[in-house]
Amino acid sequence: MASSDEPQSLRALFEAAEAKRQEVNEAPSATSPKYAEDLAAALKLYAQALDQISALSLFSANEGVEDIATSSLPYLLVDFYIGELVQRTPHLAPKERLQVLDQARSAYERFLSLADGYGLLTAPYDKLLERYRDEGEAFAVVAATGADMAAKREGKIANFKAEKALKDKMAALRRNPRYLEHGDEELVRELHLTSIRFAIHSAFQALDSLNREVPLLRSAPSPSAAATSKGEDPADTSFRLDQPFDGFRPGTGGPLLSTKGKPLQPFTLIGSRADLAKGVFRPGHNLPTMSIEEYLEEEKRRGGIIEGGGTEPPRKVVDEDDMEAVDRETYKARAWDDFTDDNRKGSGNTLNMGTS
Repeated sequence: MASSDEPQSLRALFEAAEAKRQEVNEAPSATSPKYAEDLAAALKLYAQALDQISALSLFSANEGVEDIATSSLPYLLVDFYIGELVQRTPHLAPKERLQVLDQARSAYERFLSLADGYGLLTAPYDKLLERYRDEGEAFAVVAATGADMAAKREGKIANFKAEKALKDKMAALRRNPRYLEHGDEELVRELHLTSIRFAIHSAFQALDSLNREVPLLRSAPSPSAAATSKGEDPADTSFRLDQPFDGFRPGTGGPLLSTKGKPLQPFTLIGSRADLAKGVFRPGHNLPTMSIEEYLEEEKRRGGIIEGGGTEPPRKVVDEDDMEAVDRETYKARAWDDFTDDNRKGSGNTLNMGTS
């Protein structure tokens, strides 16, 4: 039977590892050197704690969870913490990342097997473990085979509610005065068991995440292999469209024209050095090169201006003595009056008009 008087070295190792893990969780950036140092230190301490647990035979397959001392319950979580930390290893190439994920998977599997041996995998996690052992890398917390979108959504909602319930229970236990002031062993034990159940829930979520990441890593070519297969130099960036702008500025060095007369870089034709000196203090905008009169004259010369127009042509004057001409004009005026009476102004324009 496990004893509560485990050596101080194991307790000290575990507390030091927990402190380092807390620093990793609170790190503002995963790219800092301190993050990598804390991560490595935490993993080393947990590995040493595992060696101590194994040497002490702290856990046995012939025991139940009621046989484990309250102070020894947190040590059930060591493999889970190792898997969690290993999975957070940053900035790796696909091949190295796959190796890291395999190590994390092994740690999660050891933790779940240990918890299952003590009967801590209650519904629905016992069924999840059976399914994981059958499906392996095809496992998903929300089964995708034959499930419609509504069923997947309900499964995700159920997972979220279960996680929230476990977090709320742990927070309530930590706020309990009996736990805070007296360290009531019953509450302490319940808090440890709830933490283990939360870790079980998180382990299955992590395995789901691993199984979604692995196919992407396996299909991703390594940068060096991709460049070698195309016969390209990885350091050569001449094929890039987003070249630095400095390379396109005139006067950056090199010949202006190739041997065949093709321009190799932009350039500007200028006059003498005296003309260039005159433009030193000119405005930044382009100044006009001719007056308005000169422009109009040039347009007139090019035929861009149509001449003509002027006053209206004189109206035709009808000779009052010519009765036939007077009658024609009279009939024409009457016909126009009749037309305007029958057709109001604008009635023929049916475009963009609503129907009445």
